[in-house]
Amino acid sequence: MRRFLIAVASFGLLTVSSPAQVTKIEPEKAPPDREVSPEVINRKNPVPPSEDSIAEGKRRFGIDCVMCHGPEGDGKGELAVTLKLSPPDYRDDAVMKKFTDGELFDIITNGRRKMPPEGKRATPEQIWNLVNYVRSFAQKAPTPTTK
Repeated sequence: MRRFLIAVASFGLLTVSSPAQVTKIEPEKAPPDREVSPEVINRKNPVPPSEDSIAEGKRRFGIDCVMCHGPEGDGKGELAVTLKLSPPDYRDDAVMKKFTDGELFDIITNGRRKMPPEGKRATPEQIWNLVNYVRSFAQKAPTPTTK
């Protein structure tokens, strides 16, 4: 019994004393809106919207984006509601038509308003996969291609 109590106490101390692996989002440090060059706007997505690409984008979205953008892409994630943020509704085709793939890539990479940048946490291919997944929320999403 004594060993059990020592084990439980040790676990409790380790849990309390170990640093949490949570990334603190500091909205005030996110880049403000800025002019986007025509080169960025016209940049084409080099990653086809295949089933694999969309699946990888969905996986990464679940890790980095869902807390604000919501599991359905409606912009009603728990953190967005708590912080009273208004991310776009990716399910709305009219909203999605306002963004080129190049703009989405730029927003994900560099952040926008209170959205922190993905920056160097993801490779360009992973960000293009996110673009494909975000596009898949809209009614007229690109049809996934097979390999």
